[in-house]
Formats: sequence, structure tokens, C-alpha cells
Amino acid sequence: MLERIRVFFGAGSLRALVFLFIATGLASAFIGASGAEWATAAQTILAFVFILGAVGITLGRLEAEERGKWAAILLPALGLLLLGVLFFPQSLGFFIGGALGWTMIGALIFGRARSPMQYRVAIKAMRKNDYEGAVKAMDDLIKDEPDVPNHYRFRAELLRLWGKLPRARKDYEKMGQVAQDDLARAVAFNGLAELDLQARNYESARNYALRAYELAPQDWVTAYNLGMIEDRLGLWSSVVETLTRKLRVRIPDARHRLLVAFYLWRAYDHLGQQSEAERALAQLRRERDGLREWQILLRSEQAVLLREALADDIEAIGRLIDGGKA
Repeated sequence: MLERIRVFFGAGSLRALVFLFIATGLASAFIGASGAEWATAAQTILAFVFILGAVGITLGRLEAEERGKWAAILLPALGLLLLGVLFFPQSLGFFIGGALGWTMIGALIFGRARSPMQYRVAIKAMRKNDYEGAVKAMDDLIKDEPDVPNHYRFRAELLRLWGKLPRARKDYEKMGQVAQDDLARAVAFNGLAELDLQARNYESARNYALRAYELAPQDWVTAYNLGMIEDRLGLWSSVVETLTRKLRVRIPDARHRLLVAFYLWRAYDHLGQQSEAERALAQLRRERDGLREWQILLRSEQAVLLREALADDIEAIGRLIDGGKA
């Protein structure tokens, strides 16, 4: 459980959460010990600062769709509580009831549409390595909802874990056919690129990755995947171009920033651009938290595909961070 929490938040966000807890807790204890008349009000405000900060940090780690769902559920409830505490303390019970009521209603409204029971069944089966049962759960859902792109994406990922790569390819292709927007089509092409990367068919993987990037150039994943594939092909100038100019937004987590720095270091080193290589190496060492995150992830039973794709890179990064040679 602790490892899952660490992986979910990432080292930087987890540190921020712990710091927020300690800072607000110590401030609250100091104010309480002062005995001032305003102590209770100040402690209440500090409690809300922690809650809002914790919610913000947690929402920041979610995918865009999930983040929107939980923001719509939690933020109005927190707003009601804050309104009651600050302006209507005599009616606080009413505001607490309203916040709880909205949370339950919001969970029903937003959660039901986006989290079908079959996903929960599939995830539970996957955690037990019962990939056949997980895929069957998604088969039933796709039969009922054949035009939802994300269903095909999730089933494709289950099939990849199960080793059924031809079926996974068909699901990514079907996802691209039923997708209603460019971002969903980009996800489908990324999936096809990852399949070919897994099969070490790098030229085909790059073609799919380029199509994904063309559809969603603002999504860091498309440029990141393209850069990784170009690294495998030894296209060092293209790696630099992709991971500096095409990668237009900051990557949110340390473990992927770590790999970007590693691929740039390797590209610059092969190109003989030593000053740039040194800068990339310095950036890589600043992202050492990402190395610990990868080491935790790669120990998971469900990380077979990650180990196949990245284990050698992670080992090389470990040697570089320790001052050795990749």
C-alpha cells in the first residue's frame, strides 16, 4: 500500500503533501498553545488550507478526465464547508449535511458514467494475474457499448499483459476507428507504436508515433514516446529535436523527466556535443527521485512490459547517477 501511494504521488508531490501536513500541523499547535481568542478560527483556516492543498496535490496527479470528475465532486463540497465555518457557524450542521449530500450525489452523477462495474471487475482480476477473466469482463462491456474508444484501449492493455499481441493490435485499430477526436486517435496510434516497440519493429513504431504526435502535439506522451523510439533507432539528431523542440510542455512526473534526460544525454554523447551532454547528465541526476519510482514500479508483477522495455535503461541510469558509466 505504501509503495502504491509513493508511485501514485511521485516523490515531489509526496514531499509537498508531507510538508503541508507538518507546516499546518505545527502552526496549528503553536496557535493553540498561545491561548489567543482567535486561535480556534485560525486553526480552522489552517485545517482548510491543508485539506485544499491535499486535494489540489491529489487532483494534480490524476488524468485530465478523472481530475475533472473529482474536482466537480469535491470542490463544491469544500466550498460549502468553508462558507459555513467562516460565515454561518451557528448553522454549520446544515452546511456539513449539504457537503456530504453533494459528495454522494456527485459521486453517483459523475462516477457512474465514467467507471462501469466491468472496469472494477477487470482491475480486480488483473491484480490476481487472471487476465482471461479481466478480458472477459471488458468483452461484456464492449458488447454493450461498442462505440466507446477507451474500452478498446483498456482491453488492449490487458491483452498485452496477457501476451495476446495480435488481439491487442486489433483493439487499438478499432479504437482509432471509433474515436471521435484527435486525442483519442493519438492514443490509439501510441498503442500501436508501443506494440511495435515491444516487438522491436522500430521503424513501424516510429511511423505510428509520428502519426500520434501529428494528432496531439501538445500531449507530452506523444513526443516522449517518439523520442524513446528514435533513441532505439539511433537517430540521435531526431532524439534531440523531438525531446527539446517537439516536447512543448513540462512532463509532470520525475520518472519520465529522468528518462528524457537520459535519452538526451545519450544522443548528445553520440553527437559529440559534450557540453550539452553534461547539462543533460546534470538534469538526470537532479531527477534521482524518478529512479526510485521506476525501481518500485518494475518490481510489480504487472510490470512485465515495462521491464522488457526499460529495465536496461533504468540500470544504465543507476550507474550514471552513482558516477559510473552507462
